[in-house]
Amino acid sequence: MPSDLENLMQLQAAGREIRRLQEEIAALPKRVAAIEQKLAGTKAALEAARAAVKADEAARRKHESANQDLQGKISKYRDQSLAVKTNEQYRALLQEIQFAEQEIRGNEDKMLELMLDSDNKEKQVQAAEADLRAETAEIEKEKIEAKARTTQDEKELAEWNARRDAARANIDADLVRHYDRVLKFRGSGLAEVLNARCAGCQVALRPQSLNEVKGGKLLICESCQRVLYYDPSKEVQTEAVTMVPSQRRRPRPKVESPQAWFYRPSQGEGEELILCFTNA
Repeated sequence: MPSDLENLMQLQAAGREIRRLQEEIAALPKRVAAIEQKLAGTKAALEAARAAVKADEAARRKHESANQDLQGKISKYRDQSLAVKTNEQYRALLQEIQFAEQEIRGNEDKMLELMLDSDNKEKQVQAAEADLRAETAEIEKEKIEAKARTTQDEKELAEWNARRDAARANIDADLVRHYDRVLKFRGSGLAEVLNARCAGCQVALRPQSLNEVKGGKLLICESCQRVLYYDPSKEVQTEAVTMVPSQRRRPRPKVESPQAWFYRPSQGEGEELILCFTNA
């Protein structure tokens, strides 16, 4: 039967997986909402492009209608010019005709600009429609994937909840309460011992406590109150290093030295030898 410590480790692993799955389940609708928001922006851009095309079309019709009215005035002025009796009246009608013709040319220039601009705006409408189709297909794909991912996550969540409950049921009640309390305030109820320290708070363990944890005894960190555990597979293996004494070469005697002494520690059994060479 697993020990309390082993069950605690299973409990902590289950808790982490449960939190991860819960976060993922909560994040999926947000991701879909972000795509839908982008889709709404594309729809708005398309509507704006279509509205601009309609506005240009309305402006073009307005200028066409104005020119028709001006053409009617010109015809009327020309008819009136045939019946005038003075030069002043004739010149006044000619001036009105010129003003109308000038206004017609201005409207024609504006209509030409609108026609040229309408081509660009039609292209903008087509591009916005293509973007909308692509994003609509993307969001439908995301919705399908999100639904499938949520279904799988909920299935895994139920399995991990069952594992967590099974682990809790096999742990001493007081120890479970202690674990829950530390988990609430520290974010984790267990801490691994690494390099003779609590990995949760980095406080060094006393030698006796370290030995007890390594021996499998259940201990609580005196600093952070986390339950300690030790994984021998992570122990740093230190290889013995054989210290080789440095072999220093004896300095060679200078040529001009009158004498040179040499010491031999072993010359035969248990003998030592000192040699003296004289430079004759």
